Amino acid sequence: MLFWKENAKAESCLVCGESRWKLVEGQKTDGAVQGKIENKVPRKALRYFPLKPRLQRLFMSSKIASDMTRHHDRRLKDGVLRHPADSEAWKHFDRSNPGFAEHPRNVRLGLAADGINPFGNLSVSHSTWPVITTVYNLPSWMCMKQPYCFLSLLIPGPKAPGNDIDVYLEPLIDELRELWYCGVDTFDASRKENFCMRAAFLWTINDFSAYANLFGWSTKGALACPSCNKDTPSTRLKYGRKFSYMGARRFLSSNHKWRSNKRDFNGEVERRPAPKILSGDVLSQLLTLGDMKFGKTQKKRKYEKGKDTHNWRKKSIFFRLSYWKNNLLPHNLDVMHVEKNVCANVIGTFLDIEGKIKDNLNARRDLKEIGIRKDLHPTQRDGRWYYLAACYSLSSEEKSKVCKFLKMVKVPNGYSSNISRWVKSEDRKIYELKSHDSHILLEQLLPFAIRGVVPKNVYDSLS
Repeated sequence: MLFWKENAKAESCLVCGESRWKLVEGQKTDGAVQGKIENKVPRKALRYFPLKPRLQRLFMSSKIASDMTRHHDRRLKDGVLRHPADSEAWKHFDRSNPGFAEHPRNVRLGLAADGINPFGNLSVSHSTWPVITTVYNLPSWMCMKQPYCFLSLLIPGPKAPGNDIDVYLEPLIDELRELWYCGVDTFDASRKENFCMRAAFLWTINDFSAYANLFGWSTKGALACPSCNKDTPSTRLKYGRKFSYMGARRFLSSNHKWRSNKRDFNGEVERRPAPKILSGDVLSQLLTLGDMKFGKTQKKRKYEKGKDTHNWRKKSIFFRLSYWKNNLLPHNLDVMHVEKNVCANVIGTFLDIEGKIKDNLNARRDLKEIGIRKDLHPTQRDGRWYYLAACYSLSSEEKSKVCKFLKMVKVPNGYSSNISRWVKSEDRKIYELKSHDSHILLEQLLPFAIRGVVPKNVYDSLS
């Protein structure tokens, strides 16, 4: 629980009964203090930085105050996506909340959250979660700059909050409710007048694991896809001992050639349309969850197979915002995180890096079990397994060529880090790429590195 508002003076948790304070010398286990009061040390301290004064300060500068309405007054409206205001999610929000949309000075916000290790490269298992709020009223070349990305919460470690992140988000959600219903009196320096400023969250941005914590839908198991929801197509791999999701082709256009490609996918023609966007169905599913109690001492909810046909773990605290259930795109995936994982897997498979390669014996046995890609099936002789090299497998000489090319790459200052530092030519491996480096490598450098080394069909898939 959060020792806040009516519980600000409580000495112990109302959920588990644990003391609010660390056990220090001169303090009993029940929380009673024998020494001085100022010796009390809290078990964990949440740092919250109010949003209202920082939003008000944006309007104290006549230049920034003018930019805060640029999305409405001076935006080019030709159907090209240049700014979040051009997106369908923004337009849908305006249609759903016309009273909010008619005042362009009302602030549209986004939220980003993820875990970081503040101890750098030290071998310390620690996860501190900063929660960043972004102002989308500003032009696209300003809204992502550091001065306009506000640190709203700092959730301390050493462990990630997991589903309990809703407890830490309570002060922020409470302030957002005030900004939605009441607003705050603000002086606009560009127009020399006071107005009632309101604010609303449009969406969150996070990686796939944080998506589960903020949305409440578990991104693991047979129903891991939040978009497909309870209709997620998944297959449990017998030898890989993980789930495989082969329904991505349903998101393609109805006449796409890959929809009828049986050989390179799961052996079936894909005719299903893309899943419908969830709306009121979400709230109807959440009714089955009942009350959710947060806390590390709480036992995990058990789901009986066949009884619950969904992957919900909680009703997100964002649903306390009255407009949240109608948002077209409440949660976004951070592309850089996804792209970094894809790049690591592609490079690991090309260069046969231990722990990163996805083409192994278990993967080949699963292909044989499913009955697809017969040219990649393994065979067993004399108690040992054998399988042919795939079309994307590189010889030692070809791996050296790829690494040599990347080792010689030079880029302008600020374009990316010096990627050649992470290339180990003698080991034919690449290590420690950051998210932006992975983007540059996968999108721009890798197609040149593998050109003439891999077959045309492999090159076309990656270029």
